[in-house]
Amino acid sequence: MDATHQVSCIVCGQEKPAEEGLFIVSQFVCLSCEAEMVETDVKDVKYPFFIHQLRKLWYRRNA
Repeated sequence: MDATHQVSCIVCGQEKPAEEGLFIVSQFVCLSCEAEMVETDVKDVKYPFFIHQLRKLWYRRNA
């Protein structure tokens, strides 16, 4: 049986298999969040939320 490596999405916080998303600067974004972000207009209410969550890409843990 093949164990799937689970990682937490920096946008939604859900645990997903690593194969169901992408890694940006060692942080995981699931495919559903990536698809939603790509389709979100800058005038949409969720846009600032996505920007806030993606700022985590620049913060280093244990720095």
